[in-house]
Amino acid sequence: MASTSASSSSRAGGGSDQAPQPQRRIMRTQTAGNLGESIIDSEVVPSSLHEIAPILRVANEVEKSNPRVAYLCRFYAFEKAHRLDPTSSGRGVRQFKTALLQRLERENDPTLIGRVKKSDAREMQSFYQHYYKKYIQALQNAADKADRAQLTKAYQTANVLFEVLKAVNMTQSMELDREILDVQDKVAEKTEYYVPYNILPLDPDSANQAIMRYPEIQAAVLALRNTRGLPWPKDYQKKKDEDVLDWLQAMFGFQKHNVSNQREHLVLLLANVHIRQFPKPDQQPKLDERALTEVMKKLFKNYKKWCKYLGRKSSLWLPTIQQEVQQRKLLYMGLYLLIWGEAANIRFMPECLCYIYHHMAFELYGMLAGNVSPMTGENVKPAYGGEKEAFLTKVVTPIYKVIAKESERSKLGRSKHSQWRNYDDLNEYFWSVDCFRLGWPMRADADFFCLSIGQIRQNNGDDKQRGIGRWVGKVNFVEIRSFWHIFRSFDRMWSFFILCLQAMIIVAWNGTGEPSAIFGSDVFKKVLSVFITAAILKLGQAVLDVILSWKSQQSMSFNVKLRYIFKVVSAAAWVIILPVTYAYTWENPPGFAQTIKSWFGNNSSSPSLFILAVILYLSPNMLAAILFLFPFIRRFLERSNYRIVMLMMWWSQPRLYVGRGMHESTFSLFKYTMFWVLLIVTKLAFSYYIEIKPLVGPTKAIMEVRITNFQWHEFFPRAKNNIGVVIALWAPIILVYFMDTQIWYAIFSTLFGGIYGAFRRLGEIRTLGMLRSRFESLPGAFNVSLIPEEKSEPKKKGVKGLKATLSRKIVSIPSNKEKEAARFAQLWNMIITSFREEDLISNREMHLLLVPYWADRDLDLIQWPPFLLASKIPIALDMAKDSNGKDWELKKRMENDNYMSCAVRESYATFRNIINFLVQGAREKRIIEKIFSEFDKHIEGGSLIREYKMSALPNLYDQFDRLINYLLVNKPEDRDQVVILFQDMLEVVTRDIMMEDQDQDQISSWAESIHTGPEHEGMNQFENKYQLFASEGAIKFPIEPATEAWKEKIKRLHLLLTTKESAMDVPSNLEARRRISFFSNSLFMQMPLAPKVRNMLSFSVLTPYYTEEVLFSLRDLEVPNEDGVSILFYLQKIFPDEWTNFLERVNTSEEELKASDESEEELRLWASFRGQTLTRTVRGMMYYRKALELQAFLDMAKDEDLMEGYKAVELNLEDQDHSKGERSLWAQCQAVADMKFTYVVSCQQYGIHKRSGDPRAQDILRLMTTYPSLRVAYIDELEEPNKDKSKTINEKAYYSCLVKAALPNSNSSDPVQNLDQIIYKIKLPGPAILGEGKPENQNHAIIFTRGEGLQTIDMNQDNYMEEALKMRNLLQEFLKKHDGVRYPTILGLREHIFTGSVSSLAWFMSNQETSFVTIGQRLLANPLKVRFHYGHPDVFDRLFHLTRGGVSKASKVINLSEDIFAGFNSTLREGNVTHHEYIQVGKGRDVGLNQISMFEAKIANGNGEQTLSRDIYRLGHRFDFFRMLSCYFTTVGFYFSTLITVLTVYVFLYGRLYLVLSGLEEGLSTQPAIRDNKPLQVALASQSFVQIGFLMALPMLMEIGLERGFRTALSEFILMQLQLAPVFFTFSLGTKTHYYGRTLLHGGAKYRSTGRGFVVFHAKFADNYRLYSRSHFVKGIELMILLLVYQIFGHTYRSAVAYVLITISMWFMVGTWLFAPFLFNPSGFEWQKIVDDWTDWNKWISNRGGIGVPPEKSWESWWEEEQEHLRHSGKRGVMAEILLSLRFFIYQYGLVYHLNITKHTKSFLVYGASWLVILLILFVMKTVSVGRRKFSANFQLVFRLIKGMIFLTFVSILVTLIALPHMTLQDIIVCILAFMPTGWGLILIAQACKPLVHRAGFWGSVRTLARGYEIIMGLLLFTPVAFLAWFPFVSEFQTRMLFNQAFSRGLQISRILGGQRKDRSSRNKE
Repeated sequence: MASTSASSSSRAGGGSDQAPQPQRRIMRTQTAGNLGESIIDSEVVPSSLHEIAPILRVANEVEKSNPRVAYLCRFYAFEKAHRLDPTSSGRGVRQFKTALLQRLERENDPTLIGRVKKSDAREMQSFYQHYYKKYIQALQNAADKADRAQLTKAYQTANVLFEVLKAVNMTQSMELDREILDVQDKVAEKTEYYVPYNILPLDPDSANQAIMRYPEIQAAVLALRNTRGLPWPKDYQKKKDEDVLDWLQAMFGFQKHNVSNQREHLVLLLANVHIRQFPKPDQQPKLDERALTEVMKKLFKNYKKWCKYLGRKSSLWLPTIQQEVQQRKLLYMGLYLLIWGEAANIRFMPECLCYIYHHMAFELYGMLAGNVSPMTGENVKPAYGGEKEAFLTKVVTPIYKVIAKESERSKLGRSKHSQWRNYDDLNEYFWSVDCFRLGWPMRADADFFCLSIGQIRQNNGDDKQRGIGRWVGKVNFVEIRSFWHIFRSFDRMWSFFILCLQAMIIVAWNGTGEPSAIFGSDVFKKVLSVFITAAILKLGQAVLDVILSWKSQQSMSFNVKLRYIFKVVSAAAWVIILPVTYAYTWENPPGFAQTIKSWFGNNSSSPSLFILAVILYLSPNMLAAILFLFPFIRRFLERSNYRIVMLMMWWSQPRLYVGRGMHESTFSLFKYTMFWVLLIVTKLAFSYYIEIKPLVGPTKAIMEVRITNFQWHEFFPRAKNNIGVVIALWAPIILVYFMDTQIWYAIFSTLFGGIYGAFRRLGEIRTLGMLRSRFESLPGAFNVSLIPEEKSEPKKKGVKGLKATLSRKIVSIPSNKEKEAARFAQLWNMIITSFREEDLISNREMHLLLVPYWADRDLDLIQWPPFLLASKIPIALDMAKDSNGKDWELKKRMENDNYMSCAVRESYATFRNIINFLVQGAREKRIIEKIFSEFDKHIEGGSLIREYKMSALPNLYDQFDRLINYLLVNKPEDRDQVVILFQDMLEVVTRDIMMEDQDQDQISSWAESIHTGPEHEGMNQFENKYQLFASEGAIKFPIEPATEAWKEKIKRLHLLLTTKESAMDVPSNLEARRRISFFSNSLFMQMPLAPKVRNMLSFSVLTPYYTEEVLFSLRDLEVPNEDGVSILFYLQKIFPDEWTNFLERVNTSEEELKASDESEEELRLWASFRGQTLTRTVRGMMYYRKALELQAFLDMAKDEDLMEGYKAVELNLEDQDHSKGERSLWAQCQAVADMKFTYVVSCQQYGIHKRSGDPRAQDILRLMTTYPSLRVAYIDELEEPNKDKSKTINEKAYYSCLVKAALPNSNSSDPVQNLDQIIYKIKLPGPAILGEGKPENQNHAIIFTRGEGLQTIDMNQDNYMEEALKMRNLLQEFLKKHDGVRYPTILGLREHIFTGSVSSLAWFMSNQETSFVTIGQRLLANPLKVRFHYGHPDVFDRLFHLTRGGVSKASKVINLSEDIFAGFNSTLREGNVTHHEYIQVGKGRDVGLNQISMFEAKIANGNGEQTLSRDIYRLGHRFDFFRMLSCYFTTVGFYFSTLITVLTVYVFLYGRLYLVLSGLEEGLSTQPAIRDNKPLQVALASQSFVQIGFLMALPMLMEIGLERGFRTALSEFILMQLQLAPVFFTFSLGTKTHYYGRTLLHGGAKYRSTGRGFVVFHAKFADNYRLYSRSHFVKGIELMILLLVYQIFGHTYRSAVAYVLITISMWFMVGTWLFAPFLFNPSGFEWQKIVDDWTDWNKWISNRGGIGVPPEKSWESWWEEEQEHLRHSGKRGVMAEILLSLRFFIYQYGLVYHLNITKHTKSFLVYGASWLVILLILFVMKTVSVGRRKFSANFQLVFRLIKGMIFLTFVSILVTLIALPHMTLQDIIVCILAFMPTGWGLILIAQACKPLVHRAGFWGSVRTLARGYEIIMGLLLFTPVAFLAWFPFVSEFQTRMLFNQAFSRGLQISRILGGQRKDRSSRNKE
């Protein structure tokens, strides 16, 4: 029943001691027999005993009604457990058996006493019969979904009871009664097909369920059941309702559950496509051919393409006889889906699936054609036979094992990519014809299955005879860690930039430097030398290609190798030809040409030769340019499989299966070409005029100066032209030249993105004011966008479809206006109520926003929501009162304000309506009618105010107000008051208002006359005594029954009349405002028309989930962190209005919340909906279903139903006596929703959580019971007890399972244990997670999704009701070509980042992220055409991706950012990715600096891996030039540019270091290039632009400006600067650079789980140090030393201003990198925290490491782990590391010569002497440490003396140095600056050569030295922070800056209250 309590959960192997909340309540209700003892939970069963779980479930179920039967069930379970695992070898089995046995012993006696019958057997028998009667016979004919579920459960229970009964009877050796056996036969037969189903109940008894009555579904089922002419195996037992999939199962050996899963999949697919075929097929249900063909085409498109590519005939042979075609098609489709459904990890290898399918389909054809095998002479049989699970064991497992082996060899992704085959390599094996060598049945010795070369050699000493079995090796591509990949993948771009640079420098250098100078012949000739550079680059590229593909040579075909060789040879030839011919163009050649001429003979010049050579050299490019202009020709050439075309294309690029024909339409091409041409022109002009040209003059000047006196020992004193200075000057500028395209891209993308956004009508409605002004057009927009057109009604008259099932006759059609208003009301109110349920608005606001549900038929006007009409009536009253008979003014006011006239009209109409309804007496009625008709006459004549006296209106208003209040309460005792009120009102009207009117006398006299009429009018004396309104039936009050519609009308009128203040601020919640205005705005945007729900495309949502939060437990919410802040407190402070709305909704005060379980539950939900929890995501996604049900209702409802509204249907459902019709309408809405939408959450660990009693499993189960249509997929690991006794360890079997919640009994009130039912359980070949976790998790669950669209949603997302309404519009996008070339395969959606309110960091992050998912992706999709898939709300074309490798790639490490690879894959396989702005999904992001940094690190790592990947290489080569540019700058280029940004700083500072220390800067101090270098300042300015986040800020500003107004944008921008956004961006620049660079050099990329909690905790100093020391602190300190040296030695001859200008951004960077983590750390400057941090850090740094000591505990372990990546980096990485470390030795070399002591000598010996000093210091340190180890115990005194001596010597040396050669204090500082970096460099080199150092025995010393450095760094960082913490105001300031204002105020308060709260909570716990 309930889940385990703590005692049993700890028994079941772990599980928390925190039992989930709702159990306690259930525990108290136990019977006296087992009071206070835990129910053994049927779920917490060891996996090897999973078969007894159902028995324990039954025991728990019958416990209430018959404890003895429950005892017997448990006893039987115990016996069965013993049978299953006699030796208790399984995990946790022994403990389980013991606990069960103890319980049985306890329960035996008490249950015996309660037994009714004589013996156990009798007891069981009578209970079994009773159960059968009560539960099974009662429910026999179930038409309803719920009944069907009950029946399924009852049959299963009965089955188990019978099993127990049999066992009990055997022990008591009694015979079973005949009648019981008969009953059981029935039960057993039904249990066969009453299995839990997913969407379609396909058993015979369920044919009358709503979803099965759809003709389309019936048609699909019937078509599948056509098994005519299929040859069944001999020994096959036929079942009822056989279908073609059963035959496939029998022939090929698929698993039963796989077959039932794919059967449902296929039926739904066909039915959904069938419904959409508009001209409906004929009457009887028959599957339409077109539907079949459409699905076939999509499923087999890739397969047919593969066959064509390999030049094979496809195996899809259709029979000639027309009748059989449909069956054959279904067989082919069924076969493919069955293979796919069981392929497990092979689903990532689509062409491998094609290979398997190719052969199996051929066998299928053979069997159907009755072919005879030439070998045996019998009919053809499938190669692998049809035994049970044959396909899994014989086809899938061998391939799976190869994948598993390879992933083992990747050593968790640590070994080099080139040493193991990833999914791509294994799949691309099937891209060459050689794959057919595998054979079918597959040969076990084929090279595909072969192990690595190394393993073979170990297996047999000589490998000569094993020539066949070589390891295939990498296929087509080798991922090698190297920066060269950037050049190799995007070589065209780099060549272009390099050639432009060369041309610009030549032009600037020669002549005037004006660009026009290029036309002068000399300059022109010099510029022509770019072709030589181009040839050299070409050669570089060719050689690079050969080197980087070397490792894939085994699998290369001959012609590919030939091409590589040709490429190198031809490139080399051009490198020779071009320079030679170039040399001969000159009469008197420059130096370089001179030398060439001297080799080849000095003939006269012949320029034409060179021109000819160039033309020849360019001819391929000319051809490419022509093809670029005509994309369709290129598309044809690339796709074609003709030999001649292939030969032509062979030279340009090797033939590949993907990446062919990716070209866009001519118009798209034109758009992105224009974009890039503009951008490149701007960039080159800027570079030329601002950076290159101004630098040329100064450079020439410097080259002419001779410098003779150097300040250090110069190695090349005779070097010409000061070449070192030139390099130091030009290097930063050239780096910026290569980087600044990224800046220009940011600027252009902002402009274009903004323009595109404006054209798409973004931000038309951005405030409530704008919404108010356009609200009148909103219902129209609703109807256009969200409601399907009715126009096609007449055409569809003859339609069967639903007509047969609903037998609808259309009754009178009311005016269309009415229906539209009704539909608008339903949708609008649905949205508003969802706001209320989410606590965004209060009850009052909700009433003000709602539109009447029950449109009042008598009012002929649109009823606007009251928030528009609020306060209009009181104003109108005042105006009328003061009008004094002049009505034109009032008229004018009313005409101008449409809402006021609406309010007045509606109030009058409703007033009249209510009075007429209440007044029932005949004479009263006549008077009332008379009065109203008088008024109407005056209103029409426009003379109302002139004729009647309005000053009395307020009186009437007050009385009517009172009347309404009485009506609201509706109590019988108020009747008398009401009567008097009516009389008052009559009096006011007749006496005061209608005074000067002659009618008035008439009416009053009429009233009198009725009083005194003669008796013959049927009024006897008695009746006549009554005054008007006073008699019995005169007034209808109280209203019985008060309908919902009536209540609503009264409420609304009350609001109209009494709301005095205007409702300008409704809704007041910011989130509600944002959502409502975005939604209203989106309705005016361009979106496809909505189809009817039944005609829309069906779709699924898939969410992968691992172990994140599902639902916060009360303990999570209430446990305070160290600041005394609990999550709940935090949320209350951040969302104060939502908290009050919540309290109002649950109708309790804060104190009473904990009192009842219901409100506790509500509280947990409220908090979880504000975190990033699974509950929030599931609620959001289930809005889709809600929306579909509502839309289905609006589509199907008759007019009466429509006018009554959706709410009425829901209300009627709650009444038990509802009519069948209502029920059926509702059931149909449900059925349509089922057909169109499924939601699968893939909770990988759910099975494990369930068995260990983890509360998460309970919470997931609760989600499934809340949302019955939610499905959970998980991977189940079951231990299977060994038959083989010799093995001690049990084998594990893995299953892919899908479960749903079992609906609890509706009629029983007692609390039941929530249970789940397994729907499908498909066995896997082994553990599913071989690659990256998330894609593997998606892949295992994707077989349970349905439909044509698949939306991938992450665990941190949210969705909104109003957005869900637009889903059917969005899916229509799949049906239209967006660029005229191809249909979309991924629809991109925009996201709204909802975590922005948490802290200032979260706000920066969410702004940055928002601008990327809106303006960034808008531009990528159109015009640039390079949007990929970046994350989660995107909707995939499901069939397209099923057959092409799924929705993400999963190879370990290389596919670290798995999402974007889905986009790459889609684009390469001729997909098309679009982006749509009219629909959005919520998304959470990380909120604390540490999490953000982890996230950025993960993304940067991922980008590093992408740089190496084949996908980027292929895109870079197969896109045309401009699209390739877009691709580069929006993927890896962005990261490379950030890397260059940081490099620029380094290059600049090291260049300056060289200039300053060598004395060159002083020598050249007069030169303008040194003094005031404008180009350098520009270059560094562009660097600092990037650094402070300018690239991020621009698009951000534009997007905020577009959507929320430019004033807002500006103020937000300024606010961000004040909250230190530049600090954050500069810091994240460091993160990106570090991780991207390190990944490219050494690898070590890994998935970092970022944790998605609320970060309101203080990170310890040691934590920050561990996270950032390598990525930021070390680099920050290095830059600081560089800047200090530059400052100290360069200050004599330089103006301070120039220095500040140039270095300010660098000092900013240093400060940020060193101190940002402490600045953004909550309570980072609190003195107490600082003290704790210090002790913690000391402990950490001094702890010894070792095996099993985690890095968090000891510095040594962390240090070892920190250089882990060097172990796996390979020789190249280590070499690079050592080369980079050499830069630390420059300092010492330069600075030694600047000491006072060494002023006068420049000899090299000084440098040598400085090394002696270092060696001496190291030697002393070593001796001391060795001494400490050896002597400290025995020769204590001696050791102390030696230490003292060393110290004294040191002091004396210092003193002598100061005394004799005048060493100064500056010298000491300089010495430190000189020697510290050297030590660090030594450490780095030692780390890189760890194995060598280890062998030499110096590792210990290196570690000690390193620890010393870390301590110094720690002190450097800690001191300033501690100093600031000394002042209390710093901490205040920081909290204010970091957090939401409300929260930071709350934080101060909470600290004060902290003490009291702690006392309170401790009391509570007691």
